[in-house]
Amino acid sequence: MNPFSSKPADTVASLGEQKLLARIRRWLGSAAPAAPAGMGDDCAVLPPRRARKGSSMAPASLVTVDPVIYGEHFDDAVAPRDVGRKLMRRNLSDIAAMGGRPVAAVLALALDPRTRLDWLEAFYRGLAADARRFGVPLVGGDLATHRGGLVATLTLLGETTAPGARALTRSGATAGDWIAVTGRLGGSLPSGRHHSFTPRLAEGQWLARRPEVVALMDLSDGLAKDIHSLTPADARPLVFGELLPRHPGVDARGALTDGEDYELLLALRATPAGARKFLVAWRRAFPRLPLTLVGQFAPRAADPAAHGALDLSAYHGFEHFS
Repeated sequence: MNPFSSKPADTVASLGEQKLLARIRRWLGSAAPAAPAGMGDDCAVLPPRRARKGSSMAPASLVTVDPVIYGEHFDDAVAPRDVGRKLMRRNLSDIAAMGGRPVAAVLALALDPRTRLDWLEAFYRGLAADARRFGVPLVGGDLATHRGGLVATLTLLGETTAPGARALTRSGATAGDWIAVTGRLGGSLPSGRHHSFTPRLAEGQWLARRPEVVALMDLSDGLAKDIHSLTPADARPLVFGELLPRHPGVDARGALTDGEDYELLLALRATPAGARKFLVAWRRAFPRLPLTLVGQFAPRAADPAAHGALDLSAYHGFEHFS
């Protein structure tokens, strides 16, 4: 059976990314556990294994996987060393989004036989430089032929920072929680930040230790899309354009939809006074990286316009297959 069709209705493009994921969950059935043990979060969280005699439990394990694809995630304008760094860092960003730390990685490469050796050497050297910088041993992988393309896929293993430490997930927010984001947003492609960003590992671990933080994820497809993964079923996000932290020259639409920011998006449960204390504690811990309250989760019946918030249905982040 040929895997491709010229009839749009028969293809994955007819569904788009989110509906396709729902269909995949249905096909897998009981073979796929619910998040966070399975599909649906930045990483899968595996149950802690029994530790050595004399201690109760080891840290929980985290697993994530992400590729970089020639023509999709990079092109000829991106140096091969930077392609290797981007592959490592986009996976590290997933570990950061769970409040975890990286442990080891494996790499699968699918290469056209015409792939240049000097390109591949520089790619590996960039990957190795970041592996050393972030303490991630590359413990194996696979090579395969892919005529007409180049795909590098990294599987990254991580863990929570201590036995009993929690892995923050995308679920946990309720109406009334604040919405906050680290850093600044927008303009990742023209600026080159999509391959030169710093994964927020230390920041994610700090957030996981704060009881006020009830949900967390990283921003890869744009806040306008990603916020819905954090939004509880009975609520809606109220995001205020004037509060969005932006890179210079970026408007509100860019901050919401450009994607590949790899900042952290979180839900914060606190009184207004508690939120102010939280921001003070953040500034003490990370004086060079802003954390900004950009809105709040409200009951689903709330009208964004009545609150002066953005109508997020008018903004669309990146979606595969659309």
